[in-house]
Amino acid sequence: MPSEVRHLVDRGQTYPLIRLTGVLDAETVAPVRAALLDVLATQPEAIVVDVTELRVAQSDAISVLHDVLDETRDWPGSHLALCGSADAGTWQPSGWPVWADPAGAFAALGAPETDRRVSVDLEPVVGAARRSREVITEACGRWEQPELAGNACIVATEMVNNVVAHARTPMRVLLALHGDTMSVAVRDGSTVIPRFTGPVAPTSYGGRGLLLIDSVSARWGHLALTDGKVVWARLEAEPAIAHTGDRQRDDAGMTDPRRG
Repeated sequence: MPSEVRHLVDRGQTYPLIRLTGVLDAETVAPVRAALLDVLATQPEAIVVDVTELRVAQSDAISVLHDVLDETRDWPGSHLALCGSADAGTWQPSGWPVWADPAGAFAALGAPETDRRVSVDLEPVVGAARRSREVITEACGRWEQPELAGNACIVATEMVNNVVAHARTPMRVLLALHGDTMSVAVRDGSTVIPRFTGPVAPTSYGGRGLLLIDSVSARWGHLALTDGKVVWARLEAEPAIAHTGDRQRDDAGMTDPRRG
């Protein structure tokens, strides 16, 4: 009989609470990853995963949690917490902090920051990029980060126009302030992953969208989802000058070497 994991997302808590039930083994790591990434793709400040009713049949299957932690470290940069286990040592390989119950996890995470995350849903039509720039400019002004607005608008314009021209699906633009850095992300319904191959020839037509994003971002990459993807970029007010080959970039599905 095949293993099964079910998940229930409670969004009525301080942060999304995901209750996992069933058996965690080689057969169920994929749906667990998909369930967690689907919630993280909404850009929450934190998530809490309750494993009270999750039985670990294969200890190495816990690595799926470490993979999710690593994959989302730069975007969305959410705080992650596990709860509901009497034996915290079992979950230590995940890299997640473990609490006895949801109340303890929520107390440790503290109250969420207000007005540090913005999202807007857009259709793949002419004018979508302009609307994204309006949202970004307004948010940067409200957050007193005008120096980030220009590069954020460049990134959003390229990402949104790519959806309009290629994915042709509804999209969600997500913006968040993380201390003195800002992230810009666009989620769409296409599973086609953008690929960066470096500078294009001056005589080439097109192909400069990712090059522009790469040139203004401290780091960028993508998050592959079962129903699409998120392309994201992290921006700094005063990015360090670096050669393209040295720029830190999430490489999943891309052609440059994996970061160290």
